[in-house]
Amino acid sequence: MNYGEKIIELRKKMREKHPLIHHITNFVVMHSTANGTIAIGASPVMAHSQDEVEEMTSFASALVLNIGTLTKEWIDAMILAGRKANERGIPVVLDPVGAGATSLRTDEAKRILDAVKVSVIRGNPAEVATLAGEKAAIQGVDSLQEADEVKHLAPKLARKLSSVVAITGKTDFITDGEVLIACDNGDPMLRLVTGTGCLATTAIACFSTISPDPVIASAAGLSYFGLAGEKAAKRAKSPGSFEVALLDSLYDLTDEEIKEGVKLKYEKAV
Repeated sequence: MNYGEKIIELRKKMREKHPLIHHITNFVVMHSTANGTIAIGASPVMAHSQDEVEEMTSFASALVLNIGTLTKEWIDAMILAGRKANERGIPVVLDPVGAGATSLRTDEAKRILDAVKVSVIRGNPAEVATLAGEKAAIQGVDSLQEADEVKHLAPKLARKLSSVVAITGKTDFITDGEVLIACDNGDPMLRLVTGTGCLATTAIACFSTISPDPVIASAAGLSYFGLAGEKAAKRAKSPGSFEVALLDSLYDLTDEEIKEGVKLKYEKAV
């Protein structure tokens, strides 16, 4: 497959449709995630009240569940929305922020997975290791492990949950338990701005509204996001200006930059 051409095709269709992405996400990233969604080509809505999440999900094209600033009430709302998404057959993308850091985060992430059919889990290495039942090295919500240290766990977790698992790090890995795709797009500056992982999750959700294959949608979303990070790093010299440049780059990546810059490699999952 020509991944560059595929990403260009998916983005074009997305920007023609402007699909609605329903986010139940954390306070830290609501503003940047909403703007990033628009820059990529979709339309965001942030709604977390139990009184409206099912109704909002009923006309969305994808649902993002992000437990970054969780409460039990928010998790209840996520489950309501997730079940409505499952009923409608739209993709659900879970970001288990900080799973492994506290028992609350770990338990509630697992509660969502027990109650909702999740299309894609996008997590850092420690979060994925935790959900796979392994001991993880985590500090707050930041992983102290690299993706290649835990990539062997991802196919097993994907098969167990019948979901795609995407681990993000220096190299990203995407798997459904059968295939494994490595993505080497990105820049170290992404680690210096809070919420970039959450925005990577949203990029996956955006592409999931167009591609019915969650592996392709995840690879496209992460490669596109990583390319935007590379372009932003060329424009900016420090984290503050990088954050602005990232938003600009999500918006104005050219077809040629996508064709020449995509770094996706197929492997066989084990």
